[in-house]
Amino acid sequence: MRKIDDPLKDAISRLPIKEKDKLLFRLVAKDEKLVRRLIFELLEGGETRDERADELRTLITKLLPEEGIKALTPGYLLLDIRHWNARITEHLQATKDKPGEVILTFYMLAEALRRHGAMIRKNPNRRSDTLAPYVVKRTYALLKKAEKLHEDYHIEYRRDAQEVLDFIWSQELFAAWGREVGLRKEV
Repeated sequence: MRKIDDPLKDAISRLPIKEKDKLLFRLVAKDEKLVRRLIFELLEGGETRDERADELRTLITKLLPEEGIKALTPGYLLLDIRHWNARITEHLQATKDKPGEVILTFYMLAEALRRHGAMIRKNPNRRSDTLAPYVVKRTYALLKKAEKLHEDYHIEYRRDAQEVLDFIWSQELFAAWGREVGLRKEV
């Protein structure tokens, strides 16, 4: 990001308030992340973090593909997981909810693996060659973030995290990736 020179800062400071507001609105509208964050902080008062996380959890439960869909493959499941991971990241950017990111992402991964573990096991390893590294690397990164959280939050993600780890270590391809990144077996 380019730094604003002092003479330009002074000139902007001298602008009439109406003109500053107009420029500010134009600039804010160009940054979608900033718009979401301002909505959360200014319009919602920053008080709806837990409600937003609960709503996102409900959406994940409701909209993650159901078990038994014949057309679903590990590759298509990965697309869904990435979609929900992006939604969780949007939640984090708007609310700065770091515990929520860990809790929601472990929930989403565990739910996806609960629903579609049989499909993943049934398909040959080559069908999971993109899903396995994604899940393992994401789990590894989440565990690193979880270490930094206050211990009171650990109970909220521990069961889901252990389910994900158990799945990873029970599958040959996933376990190979787990060994490669140094993933532990227990939460």
